[in-house]
Amino acid sequence: MTSSPSWFSGIARASSAMPPGGVASAAAPLSDGAGGRGGGGGGGGVVAAVVAAGPGAGAGVGAGGKRRQVQGALFKYGPKSAQVAFKTGDFNHQVIFIGGLTDGFLATDYLEPLSLALEVEKWSLVQPLLSSSYTGYGISSLEQDALELDQLISYLINKENSDGVILLGHSTGCQDIVHYMRTNFACSKAVSGVILQAPVSDREYRATLPETAEMIDLAAKMLSEGRGMDLMPREANPDAPITAYRYHSLCAYMGDDDMFSSDLSEDQLRQRLGHMSTTQCQVIFSMGDEYVPEYVDKEALVDRLCRALGNAEKVEIEWGNHALSNRVQEAVRAIVDFVKREGPKGWDDPWS
Repeated sequence: MTSSPSWFSGIARASSAMPPGGVASAAAPLSDGAGGRGGGGGGGGVVAAVVAAGPGAGAGVGAGGKRRQVQGALFKYGPKSAQVAFKTGDFNHQVIFIGGLTDGFLATDYLEPLSLALEVEKWSLVQPLLSSSYTGYGISSLEQDALELDQLISYLINKENSDGVILLGHSTGCQDIVHYMRTNFACSKAVSGVILQAPVSDREYRATLPETAEMIDLAAKMLSEGRGMDLMPREANPDAPITAYRYHSLCAYMGDDDMFSSDLSEDQLRQRLGHMSTTQCQVIFSMGDEYVPEYVDKEALVDRLCRALGNAEKVEIEWGNHALSNRVQEAVRAIVDFVKREGPKGWDDPWS
């Protein structure tokens, strides 16, 4: 798809801290999410690809046992081997999906039908891998995710003539978005709207696990000794290696990742979320979210979060689970409705 250069291009070229990577070669890795070491892919052209949900992936298997497949383009947007993204549709407006801990391509069941619904509205869906994707989250940080997200948007502006993006976060990906919008990186001006799906507290969930209190104390001790980048014992996080810093960020009261906890005061929530008030925002909250402890009043929590975000639009999905695998069509309808209503607002004048 060809068009005149995007008016965002000058912003991105002048201000991106790191240049976007080349385009993907056919050998671009799809599963290197644990640190992204090594060189970037080669530079032949964007590769047409089919991404299928593998064993254990959120998209699973479709009706009749058929493995779900999504056709699109695979490309590299940065120099790390993990910095690969998959795009469906070829349009100048993009919804960027940012998954939670352990997520990668096709992380949730609603992504396949969402990609089709967005194409009807002439929007592309972009699913990036970050250095923190899959098992890389424990040795990364919100700051690193924000830098890589900015590289991705810079690539879309300069290589795809993007006219603006909407960010769609799932679970801990919501924290990435909130942190990114606080940075005021140049390419954040291209964000016309934000959708937070399942913005729930990692800290409150992990507090229900028996080992957490002891491990928080250990992480705090390691931080005080200047060993924040050292790894925690395996029992702290059996699924993936995790540094003392990231464990403390996720699990400790007022850690860097602690943005959506029900016990935060109104002032604390405003301090963490108030900067989002200048961005069109939708909160999709699952009223049956299995990662929210039973003692939490979900209705009160989502109301408080929406107020702190600057009166964000609230969508409560009754009986919905964390990833909305049992309410796929409701999720798609809510997201597409927001994209259709809020998408073009403000794009003609990003400085207004």
